[in-house]
Amino acid sequence: MKESSKIDKRIVLAHIAMFFVAFFYASNYTIAKPVMEGDGITPYVTPFGFIMLRITAATILFWFAQLFVQSETIDRGDWGRFLACAVCGVAANQLSFFHGLKMTTPINGALIMLTTPIMVLIISSIVFKERLTAFKLTGISLGLVGAFFLIYSNKEAIQSASNPALGNIFVAINATFYAGYLVMVKPLMTKYSPVNVLKWLFLIGFFIALPFGATDALAIDWQTLPTPIIWSIGYVLFFVTFMTFILNGLALKVVKPSVNSTYIYLQPLLTTGIAIAVGADQLSWQLFVAGGLIFAGLYLVAKQKNVSPDNTGETISK
Repeated sequence: MKESSKIDKRIVLAHIAMFFVAFFYASNYTIAKPVMEGDGITPYVTPFGFIMLRITAATILFWFAQLFVQSETIDRGDWGRFLACAVCGVAANQLSFFHGLKMTTPINGALIMLTTPIMVLIISSIVFKERLTAFKLTGISLGLVGAFFLIYSNKEAIQSASNPALGNIFVAINATFYAGYLVMVKPLMTKYSPVNVLKWLFLIGFFIALPFGATDALAIDWQTLPTPIIWSIGYVLFFVTFMTFILNGLALKVVKPSVNSTYIYLQPLLTTGIAIAVGADQLSWQLFVAGGLIFAGLYLVAKQKNVSPDNTGETISK
């Protein structure tokens, strides 16, 4: 009975962690937008420069956090997976997303990203032989419909785009990279502590992203940046980058990638909620309908028949 209570507590904490990950990502749309919009003509920080800042800051923070966590020796056979996760989860996914977003519309980018849980489920079924249950398929479908409905009802987000077809391809590549990351990093998070995993992923990702973002990052004129913009940058570096990856890592020690990825459906709902809170939007019937579908979908995907230990001794959500 005590063991069951302990397992339930781990699962609850994992879902709380995933909720905050979704919240931080959702708040990023409101907080990071002024940084890249700048004065309307010139951005304070370019997208690639921002990516370089995020990866650099996270690398420093994770290596600093290592001082408070027991060091672990990485098995030689795991370094290939570390490299693949760094490419998919740290460098390539962010670079492809921002490159695609420059050419397509925000609404197209958001809708394409909603395919991530579907790709995670497909990859997990191939790699881990995860069973495609009726609960999961129904839950992902409900969440997808709810998020799609909420985003598409906001037609103000549609704007001109320079090359939407090519931009959509890059965003789809990003979604695929991120789905692959969630699946590939699960065994590492189970085997090692999240801090030890992420310090290496970001260090590797730093050198991969360096040729693409170093020039833009070094070109930032910090002395001319308004104080609110500096605070916004700090928020993105700490909460939207460092905290999201550490919380996701902790959650992936307990739940499967398919459960983790489904929380992406919460992002448009939370983004709308934040916009309402700051007076930039208002309550609508679409919000309640979409919210009901999304939460129903999350419940079905996370619904578990039982909890059992995996081959590493960690408990995982079935």
